Amino acid sequence: MKRHPSLVTLSHDHKRLLFACQYLKKDAAPYEGFPLETQARFEYIINLFQEVMVPHIQKEEYLFEKCLGKNAQIDQMISDLQQEHLAISRMYSALTESTDLDAAMHVLAVNLEAHIRKEEREFFELIQQQLPEMLDVLQLDNQ
Repeated sequence: MKRHPSLVTLSHDHKRLLFACQYLKKDAAPYEGFPLETQARFEYIINLFQEVMVPHIQKEEYLFEKCLGKNAQIDQMISDLQQEHLAISRMYSALTESTDLDAAMHVLAVNLEAHIRKEEREFFELIQQQLPEMLDVLQLDNQ
């Protein structure tokens, strides 16, 4: 299904974050301009979380708030996604204390990737089908 215009910004963020997931995994392939040294990858994820992930989660939380109470299946999915947001945030916060930074970044990447795929393939599809009128008035770009 084509992405509703109000969700495009979130999908673009997801694309950027999915690249980061591939870059942070232990078996990351070399990407031009992206060093594979642990410290460089760590600095990349710190910057990405501050620049992209924090505002992205704020936009999603706004979306969740607007969708809550309109459909039981959507409500359950929102609850699950919010728990995943908390878990991902904890994994990110724990990076600075990790004794095996490569392993910790890999775990974060795997979990973040699964979360993004669930949002794109399940949640966005569901709200586009069940709540199209709500999406027509939603302005996520301003959040």
